[in-house]
Amino acid sequence: MKTFILKKDPLTGEDYYEVYVRGRQLLNDSHLNKGSAFTPEERMSLGLDGLLRSGISTLESQAERAYQAYQRKTEDLERYIYLSGLQDRSEPLFYRLLQDHLEEMVPIIYTPTVGQACLQMSHIQRRYRGVYITPENIANIDQIFQSISQPMVNLIVVTDGERILGLGDLGSDGMGIPVGKVSLYVAAGGVHPAVCLPISLDVGTNNPRLLEDPLYLGYRHPRLRGAEYEAIVEKFVLGVRRNFPGALLQWEDFGKQTAFKNLDRYRERILSFNDDIQGTGATALSALLTAMRIKQSRFQDERFVVVGMGQAGTGICMNIRALLKEEGLSDEEARRRIFAVDMQGLLLDDDPKLEEPQKPLTQRRAWVEGWKLDDPNRIGLPDVVRNAKPTVLIGVTAQPGLFSDAILAETARHTERPIVMALSNPTHKCECSPEAVWKATDGKGLVATGSPFPSMTWNGRTLQASQCNNLYIFPGIGLGSLVSRATRVTDAMILAGSKAISAFVTPEQEARGLLLPEMKDIREVSAHVAIAVGMAAREAGLGRLVDDETLARIVRKAQWEPSYLPYRPGALTQP
Repeated sequence: MKTFILKKDPLTGEDYYEVYVRGRQLLNDSHLNKGSAFTPEERMSLGLDGLLRSGISTLESQAERAYQAYQRKTEDLERYIYLSGLQDRSEPLFYRLLQDHLEEMVPIIYTPTVGQACLQMSHIQRRYRGVYITPENIANIDQIFQSISQPMVNLIVVTDGERILGLGDLGSDGMGIPVGKVSLYVAAGGVHPAVCLPISLDVGTNNPRLLEDPLYLGYRHPRLRGAEYEAIVEKFVLGVRRNFPGALLQWEDFGKQTAFKNLDRYRERILSFNDDIQGTGATALSALLTAMRIKQSRFQDERFVVVGMGQAGTGICMNIRALLKEEGLSDEEARRRIFAVDMQGLLLDDDPKLEEPQKPLTQRRAWVEGWKLDDPNRIGLPDVVRNAKPTVLIGVTAQPGLFSDAILAETARHTERPIVMALSNPTHKCECSPEAVWKATDGKGLVATGSPFPSMTWNGRTLQASQCNNLYIFPGIGLGSLVSRATRVTDAMILAGSKAISAFVTPEQEARGLLLPEMKDIREVSAHVAIAVGMAAREAGLGRLVDDETLARIVRKAQWEPSYLPYRPGALTQP
């Protein structure tokens, strides 16, 4: 049963919720609970009289009280648990607090702390959020979706838990990721929390630690593969289409093979995108666009080494390739400038182990003839850096220290302002620290990382590394796609979003070495991305035919601000 519907009074024009629950049930509904902020009239009409203390608070005073409690927590995991509990009690209050302290709290509700939380999720679980789809209940997917109490579902974030951050297979303990992503959609993008749904496709796990843990709460079976797995994904997608037509589906933290397959199979059938492939690639591209502006260079003037050819690395390479081609290069010319390195070393076109998405990113064997190699049977990262003479070094490997002092020093020999992007997270998985880059480049390196790092003073200058966080792109993609009523998420829409992010970086920020906007401006960045995405959808004939000014106004109006609307009692049984 739906618990409320947003309505407008035709006489006064007042927005209000018509509420279909009463008393304790209302207080236990995280979308609706105002706690001490219920007015005297609401307390009487909604069965709350006597269930609350007499004092009446504002949302602002509640947020102040909640922040004091948050500050009393001494460990990040305890802060995560506290914020999760607050979200379970009152979403408007949770999002008010989060928006007021976004820079401080994003590392708690998402990377890096969410990784620590996912590792222990079955041990710290208080309440369940979202929906868990398993092989045991997939046949009931329509009933599951129809039982959701939210008035509507417009945005879904789904994971199967196989590749959670850099932590691997965490089964349904990986649900912390969709929950966190939904929180960021709301706080950073302004999507209303009542239309967002996190989902876990719990198809088992191959993690022996979880299978042997008596407290593990997931589907305690080896992970489904092949036709059985694909059948569950297909039934899930069809269930989404039947019950939530027009909803945006974001694929999140799937294994590499299934991620590319799901994206290719469903991107033309439903409004969907993969944040690990497309979102990471788009955010990295934004940082590179800014770096080119700082260097007064073009993509075709640079040489890119990308290490780690999983979803993120492949997505980054695909975006770099798209920009090189936009600058007028042919496929072969673009290929010569991107050096993709994976576990087997530099990817070459005659490698029998190549995966399909990697093939356009390989070097021709003939192009590396004559390279001086440490091992004639393998072209490792040191060989690539020495022979290819990169100006841009990007890592998405989850191998801490991979970019050694020697690698950084060698890269610095080939350009005055090397670009180093050590993008693995959590923090302890980062390929190198910003400090190491600045020491190797006399403070001239342009740095982006996957997790936040503190600034550093170098020769009287304050240097900052940008956190290359997908938070800059995915809320705007989601908001823009939904507001424009797009039927698909295209590469052109995502590219437009990347350019909008980079354009938001000011000259003053560039002088400090920032490649991405500051986190305090994230909602404004998301609005700009959403507008750019909506315009690209319109130009492709996939979105609403409205002019730029109207589109911008619709996007701004769609951005929800945490607040308490008035409540009016509705019939206990909905018509």
